[in-house]
Amino acid sequence: MKIGNVDLGFRPVTLAPMEDVTDASFRILCREAGAAMVTTEFVSSDGLVRDVGKTIAKMHTLEEEAPVAVQIYGSIPEAMVDAARMADRAAELAGGHGADIIDINFGCPVSKIAGRGAGSGMMREPDKLVAITEAILKAVDKPVTVKTRLGWDDNSKIIVELAERLQDVGIAALTIHGRTRCQMYKGEADWTLIGAVKENPRMHIPIIGNGDINSAAKAREAFDRYGVDGIMVGRASFGHPWIFTEIRHLLDTGEELPPMSVKDRVALAKRHFRLSLDLKGPVTGVYEMRRHLSCYFKGLRDFKETRIKLVTSKDPDEIFRTLDYVAERWGHEAPEVIGEYGL
Repeated sequence: MKIGNVDLGFRPVTLAPMEDVTDASFRILCREAGAAMVTTEFVSSDGLVRDVGKTIAKMHTLEEEAPVAVQIYGSIPEAMVDAARMADRAAELAGGHGADIIDINFGCPVSKIAGRGAGSGMMREPDKLVAITEAILKAVDKPVTVKTRLGWDDNSKIIVELAERLQDVGIAALTIHGRTRCQMYKGEADWTLIGAVKENPRMHIPIIGNGDINSAAKAREAFDRYGVDGIMVGRASFGHPWIFTEIRHLLDTGEELPPMSVKDRVALAKRHFRLSLDLKGPVTGVYEMRRHLSCYFKGLRDFKETRIKLVTSKDPDEIFRTLDYVAERWGHEAPEVIGEYGL
């Protein structure tokens, strides 16, 4: 599957953008685990235009992440175009590798974004959504992709027609989350409409499906049943970056990998923590790692006190010692008794 000149291979599995989750350290881990492409956290077009340092910093990517997409969001056409131009120059403005692809977020359902008409809020204004996309395409050189949902609510599932319109203005690929905005993340993702977009004889760009892919078996089923060109994994990767290894192994060999042991999870958590410290320093590196650490060990019995220690300590050395204790205390646990990951 190709997005513009970016070749992601056959049946690629990619990492979804997630605010406060998909920072550089996590993106690197997911790439190492087999993700064909990763995407930055959401980058506010308003923040870029106002030259907000933290917003610009979100566009900083590293060579070992490539290929990587920078995702922008907003509802003001002029600001979105200016932000896309800045994303096109991410290496110059934010340093590092830059963007291989510019992705437009028309899918985020959270109220602070959708309620202002951005993200999936744009699904209520499809003409404006398409116009913004077309303007961005005319303003940048890199491939442009869109991530969106089925529609605003059950009475306005417009994705089949919208997909055609977005393709006609020139996007290089379309990612569809199989829920409406009003569903948020509740209920089951409806992959039948994702399949309908893929089966539309007018469509020729890659279609990437997203929603409820929380195991290798579900990823394979999505490819086989709905014919999508690629899969995007979101929340199921949180605390479980090796899901990309599991999916890739099943797709390539037909066999499922055994669950990862506690000791191996500890080793990966340490690798993640070191990356976070190296990239963000001891204060921010510790703080922003907290949301990940306890998730690595979800489901371990009698883990509450240790989890609290992991997410409250400010001392990196103490956290590493606690991780060593996890390996020693729970390393004998059979992987199958550890809690399930996913939604």
